[in-house]
Amino acid sequence: MEAVRCPIVELRQYTLHPGRRDVLIDLFDREFVESQEAAGMTVLGQFRDLDDPDRFVWLRGFADMPSRAEALAGFYGGPVWRAHRDRANATMVDSDDVLLLRPCSEQAGFPAPADPRPAPGVLAASPPGLVLATVWYAHDPFDAAFLDFFERRVRPVLTETGAEPLACLQSEHAPNTFPALPVRTNEEVFVWFARFPDETRLTDHLNRLRNSRSWRDDVLPNLSKRWARDPQRLRLAPTDRSLLR
Repeated sequence: MEAVRCPIVELRQYTLHPGRRDVLIDLFDREFVESQEAAGMTVLGQFRDLDDPDRFVWLRGFADMPSRAEALAGFYGGPVWRAHRDRANATMVDSDDVLLLRPCSEQAGFPAPADPRPAPGVLAASPPGLVLATVWYAHDPFDAAFLDFFERRVRPVLTETGAEPLACLQSEHAPNTFPALPVRTNEEVFVWFARFPDETRLTDHLNRLRNSRSWRDDVLPNLSKRWARDPQRLRLAPTDRSLLR
């Protein structure tokens, strides 16, 4: 399947004031999707975190770092953000938890969506599923040897247990071309995404992975040697207008 052409991706996790997530999502889906894309970026997906009612997670992509700077300057200096920023910012406790990423290969980016993004207030052609994002933190860069290990040893176990990776991204260490928005560029991360039709299938995958002998005896010991801290697992429910669903 053809991949979305986004060589630079931001994974953004916002901590919100209690009870304000749906306020931000309504505003975001109505005002901040087309306006950001008109400025030159791609809004790949926006989500509710199933395990934290006050976390909003979203992904946006760029063609390269210079165009990222231009697109962000255009949007945050433009009329749509000026008109709605106070209301958006009023929902947020913290918006600085941002990983700057790139696909691990030309084929490892997010696939092109099966359906176009619905207009505000219009139901999507297909029902939403759930997305699992898994973030691995390492002491050292995820190099070519690790990517080979992932393809030969990790991906088959994930697929056998019901979680064929949808996209695989790793740290992008280029200087932040828009310093007004902080990013965590001093960490080594590898992030893989999988999609599930419902929570039952996602839970089934996690149970099967936990009980997999290949995972427990072979893959996990090798992975854990690299980890700088415990992995982060995000169970994500797409909003009505998320492309990734």
